[in-house]
Amino acid sequence: MYYKRKTRPFSTALFLITATYVLFFWLPSTSYYRRLPKPISRKDTTVRKDAIRLNKVTEHYPVTEFIPLPTSPASIPHIQYDFPPESNSERKSRLKKQRAIKEAFMHSWNGYKEYAWLRDEVKPRTGGYQDTFNGWGATLVDSLDALIIMGLDDELELALEALEEIDFTTTASKQVPVFEIIIRYMGGFIAAHDLTNGKHPVLLKKAVELGEMIFNAFDTHNRMPQMRWEWMKSAKGEEIKPSPRSSLAEIGSLTMEFTRLTQLTGDPKYYDAVQRIMNELEIGQDKTRLPGMWPTWINTDKMGFDDSEFTIGGCADSAYEYFPKAHILLGAQTDQYRRMYEKAIETFNENLLFRAMTKDEDQHILFAANIIAMRGNAKTFQYSPDHLKCFMGGTVAIGAKVFNRPEDMYVAKGLTDGCVWAYDVMPTGIMPEVFKVSPCRHHDDCPWDEEQWYEDVLSRSIDNEEIRERAADQIEAHRLPPGVTDIRDASYNLRPEALESVFIMYRITGDKTLLDTAWRMFQNIDKATRSNFGHSSINDVRESKPKQNDKMESFWLAETLKYLYLIFSEPDHISLDDYVLSTEAHPFKRANASHT
Repeated sequence: MYYKRKTRPFSTALFLITATYVLFFWLPSTSYYRRLPKPISRKDTTVRKDAIRLNKVTEHYPVTEFIPLPTSPASIPHIQYDFPPESNSERKSRLKKQRAIKEAFMHSWNGYKEYAWLRDEVKPRTGGYQDTFNGWGATLVDSLDALIIMGLDDELELALEALEEIDFTTTASKQVPVFEIIIRYMGGFIAAHDLTNGKHPVLLKKAVELGEMIFNAFDTHNRMPQMRWEWMKSAKGEEIKPSPRSSLAEIGSLTMEFTRLTQLTGDPKYYDAVQRIMNELEIGQDKTRLPGMWPTWINTDKMGFDDSEFTIGGCADSAYEYFPKAHILLGAQTDQYRRMYEKAIETFNENLLFRAMTKDEDQHILFAANIIAMRGNAKTFQYSPDHLKCFMGGTVAIGAKVFNRPEDMYVAKGLTDGCVWAYDVMPTGIMPEVFKVSPCRHHDDCPWDEEQWYEDVLSRSIDNEEIRERAADQIEAHRLPPGVTDIRDASYNLRPEALESVFIMYRITGDKTLLDTAWRMFQNIDKATRSNFGHSSINDVRESKPKQNDKMESFWLAETLKYLYLIFSEPDHISLDDYVLSTEAHPFKRANASHT
């Protein structure tokens, strides 16, 4: 008896030591409640104080009269579904999934804080850092509104303190990618400002600093911006020129950020800058080889639209996305964006939209083709879906609501379902970057035809058994699921576009099966991409254990995980009737306009 009593203090002490070890050493690595101490700045110290800086720059082509914001009030239909109250079990399940997504966010955020604070990106596998967007802290700024949305107040406080260290007047980079800087940095500042109702003056201050700096990229003979801006020329007082080859996405996707900056500051020059671009695009819309849409590449020096490539994928995507969204942001106070969107969507539906052949004949799986339009109306179709096109389901759904086009909801659902199908048929449960599929011969009648699939794999007819075996060998060698004819790029780069459309479709339709879809997608992505210090892009979605590429772009936190978190939030959290989300998923407050 005495022996047992004597060992009890020792047992208790051992338990306390073990518990302390678990609490302070093991739990922090698995729980998002861990808060690292104030992070060490990894800011580039190679930029000297006497480096070239953009201060007051003499304009070569100043604007004498600015285009004002439109002021005619109008109404916009409600966008969001009228969700009924959820049950206790539904709420419990939803919050559990939301916490898992928040933990994934904090895992990546902590890796950035510890190894790449004030740099652009963390290397999630090795713990290094890299600067891909001028070294101004892209991940930090891009993630500001996500911190607010997820209620991470302590993390926001650290981020706000660090903003004063960002100096937009200089960079070690020779060029400034205007589009990427505006959507990531300016969008991040403005959304965080809107979400906190202007509580933190530093946010709008930094947005204006960036706006003043990058406005110089518009100082060209026709006021079209130099998209790969040679900023040192501007700093030295030299003239810059628009590019003879600018992508449609870059030139056409600045409207929301610059319009909102004018709305917030009252300075008309930002809205003027992007409105001039929109006017030029509208003039050229019917002069292309595929009237109603614009080619992927535009000569912005001469405003030429004669390129032959048409797509809604990479290098074109967000230009189309911004038509309904800019219409919403402006409170429907101009009809220009409606006109441009309706012409574009009708051309898209007639030319690029196609149904893919799958074994499940009841599935209406829709994708967008690419077109090479030659002179004389000759067209070449490329039935090549890619992840960047997956935004289109959500965009068409928003356009269907705000422009009263209910017939387009069928297209929106089909495009969203197509991207979900592309996730589900891959071994990892993740969609590849670029692939090809067998198109249906007839949109409404599309039975599974294995012979057609084999022919599409080889791009030739199956004349004999030897050729058939060759097709089967290629399918096996390239690990092609039924209906997929080629995988051009098997990587997954942490992209958000498919989840973006799932989020928007859920908020618009209230379809609860999309919650299961989103959760399945998250689990598969988290499993394949989770790395030591964040989440990494992967090289091949066909591998059961794909190689990680040690790359984590800022949109993983700013978009992908934010969309997932919002899917499992209460529907009025960032309601689509109160906010409009930019192409980088930054929520901007909508203008005060009536709803119908």
